[in-house]
Amino acid sequence: MYRSHNCGELRMSNEGQVVQLSGWVQKSRDLGGMTFVDLRDRYGITQLVFNMDDNEELCEKARKLGREFVVHAEGKVSERSNKNPNRPTGNIEIIVSKLEVLNAAKTPPFTIEEETDGGDDLRMKYRYLDIRRDAVKNNIIFRSKLALETRKYLDSQDFVEVETPFLIKSTPEGARDFVVPSRLNPGQFYALPQSPQTFKQILMVGGMDKYFQIVKCFRDEDLRADRQPEFTQIDCEMSFVTIDDILNTFEGLTKHLFKHTLDVDLPDFPRMDYDEALKRFGSDKPDLRFGMEFQELNDLAQNKGFSVFDSSELVVGICAEGIADSYSNKDMKKLTEWMQRPQIGAKGLVYVKFLQDGSIKSTVGKFFDDDTLRTWGEKFGAKPGDVLFILSGEAEKTRKQLNELRLEMGRRLGLMKDGDFKPLWVIDFPLLEWDEESERFHAMHHPFTSPKKEDVDRMLNGDHETMKSLKADAYDLVINGAEIGGGSIRIHDRELQSKNFDLLGFSKEEAEEQFGFLMGAFEYGAPPHGGIAFGFDRLCAVMNGQSSIRDFIAFPKNNQGRDMMIDAPSPVDQTQLDDLNLKLGEIETAE
Repeated sequence: MYRSHNCGELRMSNEGQVVQLSGWVQKSRDLGGMTFVDLRDRYGITQLVFNMDDNEELCEKARKLGREFVVHAEGKVSERSNKNPNRPTGNIEIIVSKLEVLNAAKTPPFTIEEETDGGDDLRMKYRYLDIRRDAVKNNIIFRSKLALETRKYLDSQDFVEVETPFLIKSTPEGARDFVVPSRLNPGQFYALPQSPQTFKQILMVGGMDKYFQIVKCFRDEDLRADRQPEFTQIDCEMSFVTIDDILNTFEGLTKHLFKHTLDVDLPDFPRMDYDEALKRFGSDKPDLRFGMEFQELNDLAQNKGFSVFDSSELVVGICAEGIADSYSNKDMKKLTEWMQRPQIGAKGLVYVKFLQDGSIKSTVGKFFDDDTLRTWGEKFGAKPGDVLFILSGEAEKTRKQLNELRLEMGRRLGLMKDGDFKPLWVIDFPLLEWDEESERFHAMHHPFTSPKKEDVDRMLNGDHETMKSLKADAYDLVINGAEIGGGSIRIHDRELQSKNFDLLGFSKEEAEEQFGFLMGAFEYGAPPHGGIAFGFDRLCAVMNGQSSIRDFIAFPKNNQGRDMMIDAPSPVDQTQLDDLNLKLGEIETAE
């Protein structure tokens, strides 16, 4: 027997028992006549004690243990004289009578502690060591529990878990596909799914009524902290439902997950339409943990002789509370430079300080008198000590820039509190986006999203300008400024689906070739249906107050899409390529 207990299990109630433990050496301390070893496994840490007076040979053996040695120890549970209140096993220790080294270990390339000295790529190269750290281990365990609770809740709502194929057909909409050559069909390729979208719709045609899957998806796109080339979705679809049915069901799922994994009771989720979200926050995924709502100033700030404002489509600002007297001119200059970075692209930043002594300081004080500036402050509800930050320019671009400033001020002022969760449904998205560069429409969500019922006739019979104003039966779940999930009511009529493909620039032949199987299925009695997909990795991160999804994935890729541990992607042998009827092209290397 390797162990009678794990390393996080023993308490004072076990005092006097002879136990066996196995695990990894976290650290050891040689105090001359006594040697102490912290033994760690997945469950915790237990202190082992070796006494030179009791067993000199055993103590010498313990002194030779290195970090991360795998050992087996037998001994008696004893009360610690120097207790550790920060450790669940901190009241006891094991007086060791037997010690066996199961496997020696090299010195790890980084410290296996809560705060490690290893960089991202180094930790990913030695991921098996990184997983031993509580920070990563606990994230992976949390992910497992979240998946189990998801299945329990959806099963209780009569959802059926169905696996859909990983080798599917490539389609041009959305991100780039990962393609897989077919050996049995030379010159032809599968694609890895970006989502199971068409399959889950076909399951509804098949009468499954309620489907779900915790499923891997793949997108060949540029990476960042909240993106990976392979990621996981909670993917769901329902038949004979309205938007309210779907939002209520998955609001219920979200509340269940927060309650049963974090013991957090979420309130009912507010709903905000897309246009309102952009107007109030400059974003379709606003962080509601703090205010700083946008206020538009066109009526108060234009036609006063300040050409920058007069020539702008939009003049808009936010109010930051309580910083007027503490933010110096140097601080304001640094903030302006932050806004002028290429990533944001603001040309400048106007501010108005309402100081505690009642005076006003502003970068546009020579163009606007104090009375005018006070009317601005009244519109924002500003108090002495507050600062207005104002941007102007093209409406869409200016709102995006001000959204970045709002979030940055929220971070700087500590308004994004850990453990504070503010969920929101954003609804009524535009159906289509017009792209000036390609001179064509793109689907705001995806090509299978239904217009709102009142817009169906306009979609079938309207002109080009009408198409720009169509609204979709689409919705996103946002928590703390992160998009957790999105979905829509789907088109279930062949004529309407064909019209949508026309608007998106598909020829009849292209639409039939790529999606004929779906439109054909619609001709055999497709029910009204809709669904949603949650980003499972992102949900894990947001629930734990983290911005990166990597540490909730056991074996993630780095920013270049590489698996540092197994060194993938990697070249393959020409014989494998010959089997696939592929020829390796000449590779040019830049000097």
